[in-house]
Amino acid sequence: MDKTIKLDVNGSELTFNMNLAAYNRYLNEVQPTNKVGPAQNLCMRTVAPESKETLQELLQQPGMGVMLMASLIEEYMPDIKITVGK
Repeated sequence: MDKTIKLDVNGSELTFNMNLAAYNRYLNEVQPTNKVGPAQNLCMRTVAPESKETLQELLQQPGMGVMLMASLIEEYMPDIKITVGK
């Protein structure tokens, strides 16, 4: 599933092109002691070329990569309803 996601961050619009391969790669990279690197990697892998420079500047701020990753994944994930039957 490919999805273009636009985020307004501190007055700057960023465009990301999310896809299942990038999402799965992010999940496979996350470790109990390594969350910041995979979050920033996901952002850099999926950012549109015209937003790359702005994203690189924003990623210099503490926590920005993790916050952006959370917004991207929240927007990317479809609404899923799971009911456990017995």
